[in-house]
Amino acid sequence: MSVMPSTPLPLAADGPGVRRIGEADLSWALSEGWKDFRDKRGDILVLALLYPLVGALAMVAAFNDRVLPLFFPLVAGISILGPAVASGFYEIARRREAGLESSWIHFLDPLRGRSRLPLALLTAGLAALFVGWMVAAALIYAVTIGRGGPEGALDFIRQVVTTPQGWAMVVIGNLVGLGFAAATLTFTVVSFPMVVDKPVDAMTAVATSIHAVRENPRVLASWGVRVALLLALGCLPAFIGLAVVLPVLGYATWHLYTRLVAR
Repeated sequence: MSVMPSTPLPLAADGPGVRRIGEADLSWALSEGWKDFRDKRGDILVLALLYPLVGALAMVAAFNDRVLPLFFPLVAGISILGPAVASGFYEIARRREAGLESSWIHFLDPLRGRSRLPLALLTAGLAALFVGWMVAAALIYAVTIGRGGPEGALDFIRQVVTTPQGWAMVVIGNLVGLGFAAATLTFTVVSFPMVVDKPVDAMTAVATSIHAVRENPRVLASWGVRVALLLALGCLPAFIGLAVVLPVLGYATWHLYTRLVAR
């Protein structure tokens, strides 16, 4: 059942407004995302992009003990770049919503049209967050377990599971990762779908995204938890579930945007 959006709150005299939403809007967005997935899919595309990447990371980690401690941060950090990759899903959902042709030939349309420059700038911002996360992960490992690399995967797992330093790394890493996840959500929840939808610049899109989070902190925190849980479930087994989870979340984020921003 559709949930009627609330009255928009103005961002600025000449800027778009945002709405206060509720938990029902989150459920509605996920439901609409699932409908889009059933109609347009996207799992084959995700498998074609994700599996070679994860496989390459696994091979590098397997043959380089110094890279092994960063394997999980690398895989987790892929989600930071997710909104940029999902731009094609936003376009498909936008066209489907508008009753336009929405075949897969339109997946790359955002990279060819007016959205190209703002998308490039927003993606650069995500890349900076990703690099920041990797630097933080390396520092956390260095100050907890130590600067020397483990002697293989089994030794690394032993250090993580059986030593106080390993547990400290897990706790600190998760807390820092939560901060990066919150920053990513604040930066992207509106900005990427907005530049696909409207002729706006990257700064306006980011400002609107921040405003949306400021007006809906509890609800969007709940959205972040839902996304994290779905991503965790999608990783089991062997990341296969992500072939469904990532397209559904891409489509659902578009629908959440339509409830958050006055269009």
